[in-house]
Amino acid sequence: MSQLAIEFNAINLGQGFPDYHMSEELINLANEHMKKGHNQYVHMNGLPALRNAIAEKIQNLYQTNISAQDEVTITPGGTYAIYTALTTVLQPGDEVIVFEPAYDSYIPNIEINGAIPILIPLTYPEYKINWMLVKKNISPKTKMIILNSPHNPTGSVISKEDIKELHNVVKDTNIFILSDEVYEHLIFDGIEHESI
Repeated sequence: MSQLAIEFNAINLGQGFPDYHMSEELINLANEHMKKGHNQYVHMNGLPALRNAIAEKIQNLYQTNISAQDEVTITPGGTYAIYTALTTVLQPGDEVIVFEPAYDSYIPNIEINGAIPILIPLTYPEYKINWMLVKKNISPKTKMIILNSPHNPTGSVISKEDIKELHNVVKDTNIFILSDEVYEHLIFDGIEHESI
């Protein structure tokens, strides 16, 4: 996506990088905390206070209890979190279903692990998942399905019906779901985010 945007001098909707200057207040706050020594290596899983805050957020938003100590890991950014998740479960020859268009770090991170991306186009113009096509592409080598909702770059949102379809596809399998929900709070039109 990024390369195509550059090539055709188009607006890049594929990545969430800002095209504006950072606020002075944020710069000053970051600087203040660095001066206090908050710029050193931390526990490998992340600061306990941050992990606890994330677990609390999940509880408050989605009524799901998770263990901050055992189920939350902090990474230096979303792309590294995706890399870590893929590297943790993929083996050479595994297949990963990716819905296109897709965030441009998915495929390279699949391939670097020796796995094979299975590309399934979202249906135009709503950019919805064609679950029949997903079922046709499931094989004994399918190790993971990557979901992204709200979807980058289209903005489409997975519905409760999609989650039911997903459940039907993966029940009685060992298929992992990587659910990229980085834009969970950027939803408009009164649509509600459905977290996996």
